[in-house]
Amino acid sequence: MDNINWLDVSIETTSDGIDPVCARIIALGIEGMQIEDFEDFEDFLENNRQYWDYVDESLVEQKRGATKVKVYLSDNPSGWDTLSLLRSEISALKAAMPDADLGSLEITVNTIHPEDWESNWKQYYHPTPIGKKLLIVPQWEDIPQTDRAVFINNPGMSFGTGTHASTRLALECLEKRIKPGDSIIDLGCGSGILAICGLLMGGSFADAVDIDPNAAEVTQRNAELNGIGRDRLCTYAGNILTDMSLAERMGNKVYDIVLANIIADVIVQLPDIVRRMIKPGGIFISSGIIEGRLGDVLAALNKGGFTVLETLSDDGWSSVTATI
Repeated sequence: MDNINWLDVSIETTSDGIDPVCARIIALGIEGMQIEDFEDFEDFLENNRQYWDYVDESLVEQKRGATKVKVYLSDNPSGWDTLSLLRSEISALKAAMPDADLGSLEITVNTIHPEDWESNWKQYYHPTPIGKKLLIVPQWEDIPQTDRAVFINNPGMSFGTGTHASTRLALECLEKRIKPGDSIIDLGCGSGILAICGLLMGGSFADAVDIDPNAAEVTQRNAELNGIGRDRLCTYAGNILTDMSLAERMGNKVYDIVLANIIADVIVQLPDIVRRMIKPGGIFISSGIIEGRLGDVLAALNKGGFTVLETLSDDGWSSVTATI
């Protein structure tokens, strides 16, 4: 891991605000989130009373009312740029849901040091099986004996480990559809988990795009960590919705599989763009969709001429597999 400091960014919200706040975070390509919810803490205490006789009231008071979503950004210009975008997203969330109980949405920022990551962050992440074919292994863990495709991940604190429900659903859909030699494009690549895992499961080459230049850099590092060079994976920084020159820079290629683990607000704008970059009979896998927005995504895909093949849901999130 790079010897740099990190920004510990905390957003105060409510239990009802967790999903919309997380959706805005994922929209920026940030998958690594820590959620602290007092209601979950209360439920945990109530449902596990057989394991203790006494709970320190000071601990309960410390947790009371504390519902927060935390993310970690690199303490460098790119991280501060992402923080600025995050502030804008949270402000837009307030405006979009003025009557919702989202809490204060106050953002606080603290600096932490590399040794804090080493001693605290890594202890929570271990080899994780995904679907039937994939095993995600943090770089600091030994690789167990397995018949699965192994994705070695050093996500940094800006990005995820692949265990978030939206990423897991997308990977499960991908393993069902990918064929040897398939070409892939990952829109909103984050740390590149989807694109790289697609290559590890038989894809021939992949392009990975993200609005955050730091995401493109991390994706390339993760690819190299998994023995994948620039001849098989290329990264691009830019907004696929607004940067008209981006497709030209990418060579106006068409792909067998298009991946988008973003949010519903972005996905509903993608069908026309995806139609231009997908081969006939190709597969479009979208995820990062809060279950309440699934209908909007399905309607947009139908309007765009796509046929939905499958929907999956888990832990309040949904994914859609479609074809053209």
